[in-house]
Amino acid sequence: MTPARKERYLKESHRWLSILEGCFLVALGIHILASAQLMISGTAGLGLILINITELSFGQIFFLINIPFYILALLQMGLAFTLRTIISVTLLSGISEILRLYFHINTEQDFMTAIIGGLLVGFGIIILFRHGSSLGGFNIMVLFLEKRFKWHPGKTTFVLDIIVVLFGCFVLEFEKVLWSIIGFIALSSVVGRYHRPPLWAKPYPAQVADMLDSRDEAEKHKKSDSDV
Repeated sequence: MTPARKERYLKESHRWLSILEGCFLVALGIHILASAQLMISGTAGLGLILINITELSFGQIFFLINIPFYILALLQMGLAFTLRTIISVTLLSGISEILRLYFHINTEQDFMTAIIGGLLVGFGIIILFRHGSSLGGFNIMVLFLEKRFKWHPGKTTFVLDIIVVLFGCFVLEFEKVLWSIIGFIALSSVVGRYHRPPLWAKPYPAQVADMLDSRDEAEKHKKSDSDV
């Protein structure tokens, strides 16, 4: 195996392992929220609402809802992104079904459930964003609007969450909707702050060059002082 091929293999392995981890975090967060009959944002939130008025499971609903959004992803985000999104949605649907069948959670602490579920979903989405994938639906819309119009993902997600909340008010108990808003805030906070690495954490070439130049200058001054 050539060095270039080996590097590419390691890069793709890292990407897909991270996508699997992101899907698992999102699925676990959604499973925790569903155990308390709470909801979350985007197509996942619609899925959690619709399981209360249909006989389908969340995994089945989530998979079906996302089918129309694949067209937008293909037209605006490219074939590679679309394929990764389709695989991510399929993984999430499958993991959700496994959790539903074999991992049962009983909780009456709606406050903590909303926070933990929202944070898990948020960090899972961030992992997918960072590795060129998404969970379809509103996530595709958010990425498209950021790419096309430079709209802030956190703010866009929050607006879409409001729409989901209004729909949830007609299906869920009002108290459950209020607790769900806490999950919305936790998710939006994570996505808004971590959708891109902060400047101090980015190894930008310019930053690296400045660091090296500063080090060289310090060494020159030190050498000059020692010569004197």
